[in-house]
Amino acid sequence: MHPIHTQDARQKYLDIAYATKSKAQKLDIYLPKVGKAPYPVIFAIHGGGFAFGDKATGEVNPQMHALKYGYAVVSTNYRLSKEATFPAAIYDLKAAVRFIKAHAKQYHLDPDKIIAWGDSAGGNLASMLGTTALHPELEDLTMGDANQTSQVQAVVDFYGPIDFKVMDAQFKQGGQPSHRKHPVNAPNSAESLYMGVAITKIPYLVEFANPTSYISKNTPPFFIMNGSKDPIVPTQQSVLFAKALQNVLGKDKVIYVQLRGAGHGGPAFENTKNLALVFAFLKKLNLAPLH
Repeated sequence: MHPIHTQDARQKYLDIAYATKSKAQKLDIYLPKVGKAPYPVIFAIHGGGFAFGDKATGEVNPQMHALKYGYAVVSTNYRLSKEATFPAAIYDLKAAVRFIKAHAKQYHLDPDKIIAWGDSAGGNLASMLGTTALHPELEDLTMGDANQTSQVQAVVDFYGPIDFKVMDAQFKQGGQPSHRKHPVNAPNSAESLYMGVAITKIPYLVEFANPTSYISKNTPPFFIMNGSKDPIVPTQQSVLFAKALQNVLGKDKVIYVQLRGAGHGGPAFENTKNLALVFAFLKKLNLAPLH
């Protein structure tokens, strides 16, 4: 994993505990050299199959580009599947959002402009943050800052797995070979380990980890991007999720971009031209920084 790019940060606050249930519950705050405080927040959620990854690795480099535009970036760790299964990661990330809102003044952040942006498993988690904000059953307020909401104003989902139960079938239908170590339906797949049980045994429960289940008129705008040759998450996952969101929110609130020939991550997702599409979308939503 290549290192995280922090050269565009004017100031860093590292390893801040946003809750106390686990050592994993920490976040890093990066303030930009440009723009004016209070800064809108890119809430960066790393991927890694719900089992690996870290807030301080190059995996969040697409999000770190936001510093050049005048956004603050808050990169967050959460409990991974070997420590705690679903919905622990969602509880953690919502606690982190509440923490950011409660301490916004202290860190020069704008609590009313928070954009959740995740890649791969982080894309699923960012999407869950977006669609389940008003679902108390997926929030643990005992983790702190219970007087704040965990609502975010927009979501950026880079190639996130959305509907686990159909992924294997979609690989077969789509003709794109899977490079996964284990089929998704296997008991030792990343998704099964995240759910705590083989997903074929809990089809009902799997729907609770599917952001599509919660789409409503209250869902914030979404920007979704994936590659046409993704060998880890079938392209249909993003296509169908974008359609479901557009059906409820309208086409102007949901942008879907498929990068021709791109796989699961890689340079295409850090390409300035491709990332400019994300920032143009956020600007259109009035979530851009003040200059």
